[in-house]
Amino acid sequence: MTESGLRSGQLADAAGVNQQTLRYYERRGLLDSPQRSPGGHRLYPAETVTLLRVIKTAQRLGFTLNEVADLLDAGRHQHRGRTDAGLQARAMEKLIEVEQRLTDLTVIRDTLRDAISAGCDDLVACAESTCCPLPFTEMVERNDRADTS
Repeated sequence: MTESGLRSGQLADAAGVNQQTLRYYERRGLLDSPQRSPGGHRLYPAETVTLLRVIKTAQRLGFTLNEVADLLDAGRHQHRGRTDAGLQARAMEKLIEVEQRLTDLTVIRDTLRDAISAGCDDLVACAESTCCPLPFTEMVERNDRADTS
C-alpha cells in the first residue's frame, strides 16, 4: 500500500480478483473511479478490498451483478435516510429463488436416476416407450391427443 492507496495489482491480490475485474466493476459502477498517482497508476482506498469481497460473496450467494449493484445502492440510500428494500428483503427473495431451484434440481436428479435405472440409452426410442421416466413422454402423449382431437 502506498500513502495514497492501493495500486490495481495490490488491490486485486488482496481481494482475490484479477485486474480486469476491477476495470469491469468500474465500468459497471460497482467501484468508483480511483484516484491517479502522479505517474498515472490507479490508487484505490484500502476499504475497496472489503467492497470487492462483499461483491464476490454476494455473487457466490447467487446474486447477479445487477442485484449486487442494487443492494449496494440500497445500502447507500439507507445510510442517507432513505428506506429502500435492503438486504433482508432481497435476501428473502433470493432464498425463495434458491429453494425453487433446489426443488427443480431435485426433480431433475430423480428423473435422471430413473432414466439410468430404466436403461434409457436412446432419446427417441425412450420417448416412444410408455415406461420412459423422462418428462417428454408426457409431452408427446399430450401432443398426440391434441392432434387426434
